[in-house]
Amino acid sequence: MPESIWLRDDDERPRKPRLSRARIVEAAVALLDAEGVAGFSMRALAARLRAGTMSLYEYVTSKEDVLDLALDEVIGEVEVREHASWRDLLTAQLTRSRQVMRRHPWAPALTATRPLLGPNALSRSERFYAALSEAGLSGPELVAAVGTLSSYVNGFVAAENTWRAVVRTPQAETELRERTARHLERHRPQLAERAQVRVDDFDAQFELGLDLILDGIQSRL
Repeated sequence: MPESIWLRDDDERPRKPRLSRARIVEAAVALLDAEGVAGFSMRALAARLRAGTMSLYEYVTSKEDVLDLALDEVIGEVEVREHASWRDLLTAQLTRSRQVMRRHPWAPALTATRPLLGPNALSRSERFYAALSEAGLSGPELVAAVGTLSSYVNGFVAAENTWRAVVRTPQAETELRERTARHLERHRPQLAERAQVRVDDFDAQFELGLDLILDGIQSRL
């Protein structure tokens, strides 16, 4: 894997009048929102900026740099004010993270596979660790708690985004859930009763799942 831009001492390269790293990142986020990672290329990015592909390399070394910069840019949208308790702070930050990753569906996959070492990512990680540390966790328990919460929100949003990409309308979702429920009621009645596949409130499911994890963390304090 190419070395991350965050691990190199390369300041923004010499500027040209029409471009800047900030403009490139802004266009990259828009392109990723429209086409996803699979549709992202330096050529497509250059076309969006109405510039030559090679001119981008005056500001970044590679496509990987642009992905790292774009990801840190959207992580910067996770703005959370201070809260009275560690639990309220983490709930607010994770809820906001979900909203941001719903708006940028390509973000969960990159978050799970790239080093989160940009300034925005580090600021939010520092706050996250500090909240749990001040609550009383340390060592392996602290690391495990952070990993569990991060995996929960990333996994939940990745599944939610995939579902929304496949089931595009409320009518289609209602029909699919109803057919699934009837199938389970015929073949697996106990599972049908417990799984409650007709429930379609993603917000409530997310909040309840997060509460269960936080309850478990709180019991260890």
